[in-house]
Amino acid sequence: MLRPWNLTIEIDKSSSKAIYAQLADSIAADIQSGRLPKGTALPSSRSLANQLKLNRNTVVEAIQLLLSEGWIVSQERRGTFVAQQLPYHFNLQTVEKSQASDHHISQRILFDDGNPDSKIAPIEQLGRAYRQIFKRSARWKMMGYADPRGHIDFREAIATMLNLERNMQIDKNNLCISRGSQMAMYLVAQCLLQKDDYIFVESPGYHAAWKIFENAGAKLIYIPVDAEGLVVEELIPHLKGKHNVKALYLTPHRQYPTTVTLTQIRRSKLIALSNQYGFTIIEDDYDYEFHFEQEPCYPLASHKELKNSIYIGTLSKVVAPALRIGYLTSSDQSLLNKISDLRYIIDIQGDNIMEQAVLELIQDGTVRRHIRKATLHYQKKRDFMVSQLNKHLQDHVDYTYPQGGLAVWLSFKYKIDWPLLFRKLSERSVHIPHPENYNVGNAYGGLRLGYGSLSEELIEEGIIILAELLTLSKLPS
Repeated sequence: MLRPWNLTIEIDKSSSKAIYAQLADSIAADIQSGRLPKGTALPSSRSLANQLKLNRNTVVEAIQLLLSEGWIVSQERRGTFVAQQLPYHFNLQTVEKSQASDHHISQRILFDDGNPDSKIAPIEQLGRAYRQIFKRSARWKMMGYADPRGHIDFREAIATMLNLERNMQIDKNNLCISRGSQMAMYLVAQCLLQKDDYIFVESPGYHAAWKIFENAGAKLIYIPVDAEGLVVEELIPHLKGKHNVKALYLTPHRQYPTTVTLTQIRRSKLIALSNQYGFTIIEDDYDYEFHFEQEPCYPLASHKELKNSIYIGTLSKVVAPALRIGYLTSSDQSLLNKISDLRYIIDIQGDNIMEQAVLELIQDGTVRRHIRKATLHYQKKRDFMVSQLNKHLQDHVDYTYPQGGLAVWLSFKYKIDWPLLFRKLSERSVHIPHPENYNVGNAYGGLRLGYGSLSEELIEEGIIILAELLTLSKLPS
């Protein structure tokens, strides 16, 4: 395939910016200017490395960055091409204005709020599992409709995993598979909550869940979070004063966004209050698998004395973010029947073929091996992130040392001019989730920085930039 693009890339090896980042920026600039039209085939990484006299690994990292930002796409056995739909919908006029003002138009360093690294996903193994499924003699059975709760063998495998690894006591009949944990939360909200019911939520907390509950007609009661997790004592005045508190939604294992773990004393108090007042605990265990030095806390739902609970989990962060696989479990069979009926109305069934493919990976040990590999990978990134925080941000922030998961929580030692900080971050091509994503009003308490999906080079560069901009954004005390 002809790749007629004439290279005009200049690499400044004396620059503090990483070489792969310079290369990615140059290619993105050619795409933005129109010199590389949509659909254009790019040279192979080997060819590009030879022409520029660069290490091939450097070129590969630049290509990975462009792929992750959406400037280019990869087509199996054909190569890489300029994307038909460019990120952020840039046009030439926008580019010309941005270049005139020397403004960076792409957010090149993307601190998400805790996404996994898709580059280590077991894609080859998943592809092999799909092929094996379609070779089966009874493969025609997969093409019909299936149980809206999910494939029975897949549910049994998930139930076994929860029982063995999270000390739970469930079977396949207590379980419903969904397209990600977000869908599981929606199903729960629609089947559990009614208009003007009250639901407790953590503050700061998961804004997307708040919207789901409000969409179901519920009213939110915000309960603060401190270094020991949800402040359980704050529930009591509301429970005594309101008779229609229906549920509590929380993330006790690694609280979102602060990453703190709910202490055992507070867990016991919470279970007692739930049993006494009859509200349901909706437990979102969004990244249980990745823990480092310490053993994880078992879910609240594993406690036999807890009467009213719903447990929500996901495999999307374990296998691959693009695979939307969530699940929910509860001992309330009536509620599960309602959820199953609603799921049938919405979707008839889940992705039967994908469930069986992931089941193959569970049964042949791929998932377990991947979790071990990924945990070491993320622990290394955690350690590097902490080293950069200690090196560059000691005068600016305090942080909770992550015992697991894919993100770190930063709280500040002084007041911040938030509009100025985020304007400057955008100008420097750095994206950090805005604290309005997990706070009520303008009471911002900190920032959540994901480290799982970023390279060490981008983590370091991003932290250095953040340190510079925090100095500029500091408000007088």
